[in-house]
Amino acid sequence: MNLIELQQSLRERVRAAAAEKFGVELEQVPSEVPPRTELGDLAFPVAFELAKRIKQATGEKRNPRAIAEELKQVLEADKAVGRVEVAGAGYLNLFYDRARLLAGLSSLRAESAPAADSPKRMVEHTSVNPNKAAHIGHLRNSVLGDTFVRILRAIGERVEVHNYIDNTGVQVADVVVGFQHLEGMSLEDVKALDASLKEDYPFDYYCWDLYARVGLFYRGGDPDAKEDPERLKLRVETLHALEEGGNATAELADYVATRIVHCHLDTMLRLGITYDLLPRESEVLHFLWSHAFERMKESGAIKFADEGKNKGCWVMPMETHEGSEEYEADKVIVRSNGTITYTGKDIAYQLWKLGQVDLNFYFKPFRTEPDGHAIWTTTSRADEANPDAPHFGAGATVYNVIDSRQSYPQEVVKLGVKAVAPQVGQGASVHLSYERVVLTPDAAEELGLELSTEEKSRTFVEMSGRRGLGVKADDFIDTLEANALREVEGRHPDVSDEEKRAAAHALAVGALRYFLMKWTRNSVIVFDFKEALSTKGEAGPYCQYAAVRANSIFRKLPNGELENAQRTIREAAADGGEAAGGVAKVFEGETGSEIWSLVTLAARLPEVLRQSANFAEPSHLAKYTFQLAQAFNFFYNRDENRILEERDAVRRAALVYVTDFVRAQLTRALNTLGIDVPERM
Repeated sequence: MNLIELQQSLRERVRAAAAEKFGVELEQVPSEVPPRTELGDLAFPVAFELAKRIKQATGEKRNPRAIAEELKQVLEADKAVGRVEVAGAGYLNLFYDRARLLAGLSSLRAESAPAADSPKRMVEHTSVNPNKAAHIGHLRNSVLGDTFVRILRAIGERVEVHNYIDNTGVQVADVVVGFQHLEGMSLEDVKALDASLKEDYPFDYYCWDLYARVGLFYRGGDPDAKEDPERLKLRVETLHALEEGGNATAELADYVATRIVHCHLDTMLRLGITYDLLPRESEVLHFLWSHAFERMKESGAIKFADEGKNKGCWVMPMETHEGSEEYEADKVIVRSNGTITYTGKDIAYQLWKLGQVDLNFYFKPFRTEPDGHAIWTTTSRADEANPDAPHFGAGATVYNVIDSRQSYPQEVVKLGVKAVAPQVGQGASVHLSYERVVLTPDAAEELGLELSTEEKSRTFVEMSGRRGLGVKADDFIDTLEANALREVEGRHPDVSDEEKRAAAHALAVGALRYFLMKWTRNSVIVFDFKEALSTKGEAGPYCQYAAVRANSIFRKLPNGELENAQRTIREAAADGGEAAGGVAKVFEGETGSEIWSLVTLAARLPEVLRQSANFAEPSHLAKYTFQLAQAFNFFYNRDENRILEERDAVRRAALVYVTDFVRAQLTRALNTLGIDVPERM
């Protein structure tokens, strides 16, 4: 039984006693965690509410302290309770049977396995346009989505992870324009180019530069000029070819998008991020769109505009932001030229994800990751369909990780789904929004960006593709790993190069993932390399260092000592008497209270995971992980807690047991954040 379950059990005991002894039915039994463990592990102020309710019902005036005394006896009958004190005018301060609770903590380590028929939670994240290399802004999306997936799975949810591939959109069309019209290349030419590129300048990097050149081409070579309508016709023609499919332009686009997706998956795999399904927009158009479009028209979710600025378009009528130029385009589902907007495609796709369309895709394997995890994708061809594909879609809740600038389009999607499928409603679609990532001037210069004098004086530097202020995700990770490697080499010059690189990689990933998760989703992140890699402040390496220290203790213990400690604690809890008294003594006094606070903090992990999931806020878990690492480091540095020097057998067993439990919880918290614990730092 974890602390949440124990607290709920005790609340139920109080509720039953209130009904039996005082004839009062309590809807809720409030409880509090005292600020210091010497004041108790749990407090109930319920006697005051009972006194008021008794007087209202019978007119009898009862002393809250006397009521608390009666409830005290009820609570002390619970085996998990060591003692109960009545404090002040009627507070019930409860102290757990610490030996018994300590022995039961091992059950907290078991992961919850989801039932096969439990509601499916679907998380869509990353969804980078497959036209060029991913950049640092994409990393926040991917790390946020992946961490949220890990949190859901840690609390026993069944989760399916999507990475939507917009292989028919404007960005892919622009790169195709670049290959066909700027460079005069065919599909075979592009394949030959791809094969010739060096490892330090891969295909996604080449497309990054080509995409920038296409942007300049549309503006006649001047980045500040307006786009030339005549040149933009090439984009429109290419978009139509991509949406139609079955032509040379669409085949070239398919090759480019597929190659770029592999590059993106390689980038994200460096951070431990992977996916279950890569749904492609081409299949949304070919399979789902006609059906969803008819459903939208039949339900009245969209109307045909006969006049006005949207004449000839299919539009979703909405009262919010009515008349606002900024938001008007987001309500258009089909443009007057027949092309489908992102919002329209998103509604169709969202309906499929929620199991609200009768059609389905064909699925085929896309690739298998080194750990054996299979990633699938959609396909338009029946002959490519794999009969062994998992059952994708039909989720109960869909979480879309998209930045805050897309909040209004996401609202349009929610309302569109609600109009077409009112049975699932608006609440089945959840927008996990987040703010942008910027750089400190020092970080920007370290990444090779040239800054003006004015930019160097700013608090942060924003990315700007038109000005060339953009940082590729792989370059960013490379810089982190290089900085981490210097740290490792300084501390461990004698270990092998392979071990140094492995440690540097773990530190770099820990630094990046923690830095991106420690801020709430609505916070702008100002990234700084030194702050992220710190082993002394609120940073991933600091948390990893605490776990490394804990692990180092167990490498020095004699064989079998951990098992002996676990047996000692179990026997003390079962038999009581002198052994239980010896364990309880470990938690007495100032030092003992600190140790017990560490234990209860570590035991709160399931509660924190649940809160992080309920609020869709991984920063709760990140903050908790830092607090747990900080508390363990304080415990570790106290002379009284030096396990290897402890001679009292029972105290030593308790310290070993506590340290093992804390390191397990800390490691689990870090793993849920996607952070590994290296062997050394």
